[in-house]
Amino acid sequence: MSFVKPGETVEDLNLQGLRIIQKEKGFRFGVDAVLLSDFAQVRKKDRVMDFCSGTGIVPILLYGKTEAGEIHGLEIQEEFAEMAERSIILNGIEEKVKMHLGDLKDRNLLKTLGHFHVVTANPPYKKVNSGILNEEDALTIARHEVAVTLEELIEAARTALKDQGRLYMIHRPERLADIISLMRKYRIEPKRIRLVYPNTKKPPTMVLIEGVRDGGAFLKVEAPLFIYDDEGNYSEEIRRIYGDERR
Repeated sequence: MSFVKPGETVEDLNLQGLRIIQKEKGFRFGVDAVLLSDFAQVRKKDRVMDFCSGTGIVPILLYGKTEAGEIHGLEIQEEFAEMAERSIILNGIEEKVKMHLGDLKDRNLLKTLGHFHVVTANPPYKKVNSGILNEEDALTIARHEVAVTLEELIEAARTALKDQGRLYMIHRPERLADIISLMRKYRIEPKRIRLVYPNTKKPPTMVLIEGVRDGGAFLKVEAPLFIYDDEGNYSEEIRRIYGDERR
C-alpha cells in the first residue's frame, strides 16, 4: 500500500511515535480533537467508538493515551475513512484500531458494530444555513450539520452505548443548551462540563461535555481550560496535553 498520496503530509503526533496522514491543504485536525482525546476517560480494556472520525485522529490519539481494549472510528466520507485506514496501517495498530465507512444514522450498521463503553464525538459545529458554507463538499460536511444533526448524533450514541456507557463530546458553547436538552431527551445524563477559553480575557470558544447513559442526575462544572496564558504562550495544561514543550 502507498501510504502517502500527492498533496498529503505525515504529521508526527509526539505520542509513542504515532503519526497521521493529512491533506497539505483542506481539512486538518485541530486542537479540539486533541482536547477531546484528553477529556475522555477511557478505562483499561474499554471498547471505544469515535463518531464523525474524519481522518482518524481521535482513535489514534486514544490508542496512544489509554489502555482501551479496542477502538473504532466511524466516518461517512470515503476519502477521510480511507486516509484514516492508511494511518492505522502506517502505525501498525490494526489489531486494536478499526475504521468503518458508514453513516451513524444507519441503525443496522450500529447494531452490527455492537455496544461500547465509550463514545467520543467531535461533530460538525454549525447548523445548516448558519455561517458560510465552504465550496468544498468535504469541508462543508466536516463543519456543518449537513450529513448529521446534533440530535441524530446523540440518538446514535444512545444506541451505541452500553448501559452506563459514557459519551464525550466537544462542541461550541452556543449549542450547550441544545446539547443538554437532547442528551436528556435520549436519557444520556450530563455529568461533567468544561469550558475552553483562548485566554483569560476572551469568552469560551469550545465546551467539553461528558454524559452517562441512564446515569443519575449530578452535573460537575470543571475549572476552565485556557489555551494561552496572559503572555501569549501555550498554557502549562495545553503543553501537558500535547506532551511537547516545543508547542
